[in-house]
Amino acid sequence: MYALESMEHEHEQIRQFAGVVRRMCCEILEGAPVPVDDLEQVIHFVRVYADQYHHGKEEKCLFEEMTAQLGSVAVNLIQHGMLVEHDLGRLHIFELENARKRYAEEPNTLDKLRIVTEASGYAELMQRHLEKENQVLFPFALRQLPQQSLEKVQAAIERFEEQSSDLPRQELERLHRLAQKYPPICK
Repeated sequence: MYALESMEHEHEQIRQFAGVVRRMCCEILEGAPVPVDDLEQVIHFVRVYADQYHHGKEEKCLFEEMTAQLGSVAVNLIQHGMLVEHDLGRLHIFELENARKRYAEEPNTLDKLRIVTEASGYAELMQRHLEKENQVLFPFALRQLPQQSLEKVQAAIERFEEQSSDLPRQELERLHRLAQKYPPICK
């Protein structure tokens, strides 16, 4: 199904992004200056591409249909697994943004530690999260949802993508620029 294949492709982009974040964190640990401007780009990419665009499609299109059609098993998988991890990722980025702002105003070791902790925490969380979605959630949805529901998800995702026209392209260009500067460290 195109919609889930498309989201798996987005997972690859987010996985590459996590590798960029890992590289950035390693460079800081090895003594490089904290790249406050690049961290702002990291935060922007996460909020716009990973969260608003990608997680938006999952939450508003796929997850809603799964919980409506598949009952308590889907509710548990989504509410106690996927959505918890989406929210934890948002918390990492919120804390990263706060530490970045404080560090930009007054560089200090504690906020440098927080930057590395929150950024690498986000990267590791997303790595595990994407694997769960690819290996568990998406196959479960394809096996369990009736064809009519899969078509409904497909149509909802297509509408979502139409409303977001240039957003993915712009954010993938941002990712490309960051990846050139910080070659991804991928697991």
